Amino acid sequence: MPTTTQAAQATTGAAPLAEASGPSRLLSLDVFRGLTVLLMMLVNFAGDWRYYYEPIMHAPWNGCRPSDLVFPGFVFIVGVSLVYALASTRPDPARHKQALGRVARRAAIMLVLGMLIALLPHFYFTSFRIPGVLQRIALVFLACSILFLKTSWRTQFWTLVGLLVGYNVLMQLVPVPDYGPANLDPETNLGAWLDRLLFRPAHLMSDQGGWDAESLLGTLPAIGTGLLGVLAGQWLRRPGVSPTNKVVWLFVAGSFAIVLGLIWNGWFPINKNLWTSSYVLYSGGILTLVLATLYWLCDVQGFRGAWTTFFRIYGVNAFAVYFLSEAVDRVISRLKLHDATGEKVYIRDWLYTHYFVPHFTDLHHASLAWALAYLVLWTLVLAWLYRRQIIIKV
Repeated sequence: MPTTTQAAQATTGAAPLAEASGPSRLLSLDVFRGLTVLLMMLVNFAGDWRYYYEPIMHAPWNGCRPSDLVFPGFVFIVGVSLVYALASTRPDPARHKQALGRVARRAAIMLVLGMLIALLPHFYFTSFRIPGVLQRIALVFLACSILFLKTSWRTQFWTLVGLLVGYNVLMQLVPVPDYGPANLDPETNLGAWLDRLLFRPAHLMSDQGGWDAESLLGTLPAIGTGLLGVLAGQWLRRPGVSPTNKVVWLFVAGSFAIVLGLIWNGWFPINKNLWTSSYVLYSGGILTLVLATLYWLCDVQGFRGAWTTFFRIYGVNAFAVYFLSEAVDRVISRLKLHDATGEKVYIRDWLYTHYFVPHFTDLHHASLAWALAYLVLWTLVLAWLYRRQIIIKV
């Protein structure tokens, strides 16, 4: 008879924790991933968006708050992780075709699951959002995997430069058909125009003006964020360099990227929704500093304990908790039940107004309490998976 862990692996694509924690796996990367997921939970699941603390919310348009580091954090980590996953395959071109087949399969699954979230719970195929977070991550993962396997780090660096400069030129110099001069406004920039050309407005995040924060054109600089992770991952794996030198040069590179991003912000503003070139450098620089710090603490100095375990619980099952938490929230936000008066109300609204709002005089506290309660719920689920040594993979 198979064990519970073996059965879960066979039916859900789960893998034993020990198997996914081999000698080449960085503890700091799991901790980094877990920290990013935790921040994502606080950012994405406010009880009431009208009453939430500004530092936890995204910048309205230009600018960068801590919450605006979550999405690039995932993309950056994808870049670092794929280096460790594909490093043994890279020197042998005969194995590239098989490896790229696995990469394409994973990317396709992420694309489908991203659109599945948008379809839940009613499956209205005529009005669901096609672009999305998982969709963008899938495209970045595919592009960066190909570049890592087929090109040198120098080519990857110059590809990064070309993507950032080219995107800047497209967004600020190319006239927008039907609208006139190039601009960076939500509904009239070149990326929004391209999305409306390829998709119906009903398939975009804003079906009124027809624009999407995860625009197809914006995926180009997002690949740049992934390449920053790829370059950082190759530097961490570089033989003959002491851990201290690796950390020092990561700090130098991260600081330089932050400064360059702030300078570029002067004419191409830092903006998450547009994923501007300055945003790539600024956010990527901060993420590089975080990676360097965690690498030094966890993998070099060996500072481990309950705090690393807590973050690792989230880090090893990051994909699972992202997909499931988003799916559950979407379902309870769009399914209705009859309240005591007989009126139909959304399940999420009913839970929030009955079990959270009455206990707080400040609705900002109630909104945060909902997010924290949702975080605790998924912490319990992930702790159970962790204890049973199960990782759900695509």
